[in-house]
Amino acid sequence: MGRGVTATAPDLRTRLGDVVLANPVMTAAGCAGTGRELAQFFDVTELGAVVTRSVMRDAQPGPTGIRMVETPSGLLSDVGMPGAGIDGFLATDLPWLAQRKARTVVSVAGSTLEEYAELARRVGNSPGVTAIEVNLLELAGDPYRAAKVINVVRRDTARGVPVLAKLSPDARSVVDVARAVVDSGADALTLVSRLRGLSIDPVTMRPRLDGPTAGLSGPAIRPVALRCVYAVHAVLPDVPLVGVGGVGTGADALEFVLAGASAVQVGTVTFSDPSAPLRVRDELATELQARGFARAADAVGYAHRDEELSR
Repeated sequence: MGRGVTATAPDLRTRLGDVVLANPVMTAAGCAGTGRELAQFFDVTELGAVVTRSVMRDAQPGPTGIRMVETPSGLLSDVGMPGAGIDGFLATDLPWLAQRKARTVVSVAGSTLEEYAELARRVGNSPGVTAIEVNLLELAGDPYRAAKVINVVRRDTARGVPVLAKLSPDARSVVDVARAVVDSGADALTLVSRLRGLSIDPVTMRPRLDGPTAGLSGPAIRPVALRCVYAVHAVLPDVPLVGVGGVGTGADALEFVLAGASAVQVGTVTFSDPSAPLRVRDELATELQARGFARAADAVGYAHRDEELSR
């Protein structure tokens, strides 16, 4: 295992809780809309899963003004969470995905425990939902408050529908938050959400975005995301992890898998290369095959092997 070249393509199947995905590559929340936007470039059913934009209880218009700015190796964005709310999502977006038999992970976000509970009840009991990813927003760095959210979401979500907690790299200890949300019922963890960043225009000498701070995504945050995946897998090796942050190639995806991720999400690169998720899937298969892995699952956490052998 992990040496030489296999004669056949590796088995890419991966497991998140009670769900088995055909391959480990997903879209990232907010980067594929609700699937329609990318469907013109490839068949979204070929992905491990489509992760929707974060759905909130009420309709959201989104911010105005300058909302995105490029930075070296990254993108700063403050696009909010525009959408038709849960009513619109269940009436139009989810049926569209279900009709095409896409595996759908619905990202949900709320401002109160009651909102998260309502979203869990309505989304987690709807046909066509593969899993729920909980966007913990500003709570993602607080073990106690994040655990309370996950507790109500897990309580009100149908059995068999995995609950993924999306954690922040800005947390004082991402491992502590990971432990707290797993103890409260999270079936898997998504690592990580965007870092907060700032860009200043040297001409106006003011922040470029109206925010002024915004979320930094893209290759610039990949080492940070990898560190989080590696650290959490070391203490929670049996918990499925989804790595996200700067995945643009199969080699990037392989790094996350070796660090301990059972799946990856492809986000920012889709703005310049909409077909990137399928390309990453195919490149990941090639990377695994070149290293002698017959199954993607065999490579998960492989970078920890010396530590595990020494225990």
